[in-house]
Amino acid sequence: MAPIKISYVVSFSSQDPKYPAENLLSEDGIRPWLGCPKKHSRQLSVELQLERASPIGYVDIGNYGCAFLQIEVGRSSWTCDQPYLTLVPTVTLMTPADSKLDQNRYGVRMFKEGKD
Repeated sequence: MAPIKISYVVSFSSQDPKYPAENLLSEDGIRPWLGCPKKHSRQLSVELQLERASPIGYVDIGNYGCAFLQIEVGRSSWTCDQPYLTLVPTVTLMTPADSKLDQNRYGVRMFKEGKD
């Protein structure tokens, strides 16, 4: 299945002005999205709109210092009170030791049905 393009960033919880959430739309190399360094937020979230409704067979995630990740999905046609569905439950991308030692901050993980 061909990759599905992300159309735009609907919302985000925080962003560094040098590394905005719109970097997630970049097709010309690796450009991270980082939280605002002044906020010291322990949790970031972003809501992305895909170009069309599509079945999701797998998701590739590039990590740039994220310890945990959870992916939820929904449809723009759903009512506001309908909760998102969990596509990828919370997974660890960095161990506590890696985080403390500032190691293994970068990598790519593929999540597909039945496996992570």
